[in-house]
Amino acid sequence: MSLWRDFLTHDGKNAGKWTHYFNAYDRHFGSWRDRSLTFLEIGTAQGGSLELWRGFFGPKAKVVSIDIMPQCKALEEPGAFVRIGDQSDTNFLQSIIDEFGVPDVILDDGSHQQHHILETFKFFYPKMHKNAVYMVEDLHTSYWSEYNGGLKKPDTFMEFTKECLDKLNARHTRGAVEEDYIAKETISISVYDSIVCFEKGDLWWVEPLNTALLKYNTPA
Repeated sequence: MSLWRDFLTHDGKNAGKWTHYFNAYDRHFGSWRDRSLTFLEIGTAQGGSLELWRGFFGPKAKVVSIDIMPQCKALEEPGAFVRIGDQSDTNFLQSIIDEFGVPDVILDDGSHQQHHILETFKFFYPKMHKNAVYMVEDLHTSYWSEYNGGLKKPDTFMEFTKECLDKLNARHTRGAVEEDYIAKETISISVYDSIVCFEKGDLWWVEPLNTALLKYNTPA
């Protein structure tokens, strides 16, 4: 069953989502269903998405949500944990790792303030394991001044993403782009209307291979 069908039949707490987000969720999160993982959603709101994610990922998952509003703690349920704190407070973020481990999948639907999104990403992403997924949604706010955004304005998450596209190909730039943690650990950056998704992975396959040498070193 897709998350879209789950959403349409959901009769619990309110969950507000743009309809075109669901294809991205299924594409990037679908392979994690019914697996042991830690999922972190930044932004609890009314708790509806917390219910959806708990049902989507299944009983093996630890579903964790963080929010700055103290009343969100009351939305906690068995299998779905809520912790109260500021997403730009690295001490608080470290406490999440200390309690639940490094998340395998992160969805940032928090304050939408551009500096908060960047600070949270730069804290978590380098620590995440191979094959981890980091998605940020509602990135139309990168263009809105009330969220410290603006078209081509530096220090928005969209401008950061554009820089990361070059880093994804840093090894081909002949030294023009530094091979930092984005270049060395990221296998894809997917960009949608209002969504960006980073996926980590094993980059062994990007190295050129001599087929004769490969055959020689491959066990029969």
